[in-house]
Amino acid sequence: LGVMRRVVLMSDPSKPQDNSSHDPQMQPREDRMSRPKAPPYARDLVGYGRVPPNPRWPGGARVAVQFVINYEEGSENCVLDGDSESEKLLSEIVGVPAYKGVRHMNMESLYEYGSRSGFWRLHRLFTERDMPCTVYACALALERNPEAAQAMVEAGWEVASHGYRWWDYQFVDEATEREHIRLAVEVQQKVTGTRPLGIYQGKPNENTLRLVAEEGGFLYNSDSYADDLPYWNTKFGRPLLIIPYTLDNNDMRFAQALEGDRFFQYLKDTFDCLYEEGATAPKMMSIGLHCRIVGRPGRAGGLAKFLDYVKSFDKEAWVCRRIDICNHWYKNHKPVTANL
Repeated sequence: LGVMRRVVLMSDPSKPQDNSSHDPQMQPREDRMSRPKAPPYARDLVGYGRVPPNPRWPGGARVAVQFVINYEEGSENCVLDGDSESEKLLSEIVGVPAYKGVRHMNMESLYEYGSRSGFWRLHRLFTERDMPCTVYACALALERNPEAAQAMVEAGWEVASHGYRWWDYQFVDEATEREHIRLAVEVQQKVTGTRPLGIYQGKPNENTLRLVAEEGGFLYNSDSYADDLPYWNTKFGRPLLIIPYTLDNNDMRFAQALEGDRFFQYLKDTFDCLYEEGATAPKMMSIGLHCRIVGRPGRAGGLAKFLDYVKSFDKEAWVCRRIDICNHWYKNHKPVTANL
């Protein structure tokens, strides 16, 4: 991701240029070159620098708020699917080791709660308030619950890819991962009627972003936590938009000790900080949710409280899907060197 600083952005001259005189990616070339140069490195530790660009969110919003529901239940590790061990991550049983070669009945049923009950609770919370969201959907999980997939589409939610399986791909060979990306697109197309335009593999390796770019149909990737704004990656030919995700505004941090009010307070503190900064430098806020975690009754209340809090800001908070952020960035901040 170490190429972001070298991409020149094209702005629409009909739009207000609030921060353009300070934005290093919107300044004339001679001004940009005055920034001190970092030595070559495979990582980008500099980013937008001292003064980030003004994203010019629709309606002059001070913060773009984006909720993600991770739909994973039925795609996790399970010996029924030929896996060598049971699932061990992100459940009510914290720190449990995987069971080698046998089923873990408690773990399986904890995941089943997410698809059988938790998903529908989250579906009601969002649809009753007419608030949009993006679903990071593992394709095998979608395939195994077509009613949930249909409900996502009917609600107007974006269904982005969360890969084919909810695996850790760190040590998965390139051929297998490439095939899983292909299957993720194929299965989602079959189940929902449309292919995914965004992807969050979730547990990637150093090949993942290249394989996503080579697939050719994705507009954005979210396997990054590196910024408060989207940015471009041009390392693999055609520019690919990176829309950073979150592991702090995420119910996974509270899987064992999440009181609803505690989750609400953390989200509120994050929103309030970004809202204040948004008077001069608007940003985006992502919130990660899991059907089997915040979909539990004792946790859902905190999420409901935050949904109502954000909704009270009306147009000053742009509640959107990730594809909406993607389309906004392609229209208003695309690289001038690219045919997009």
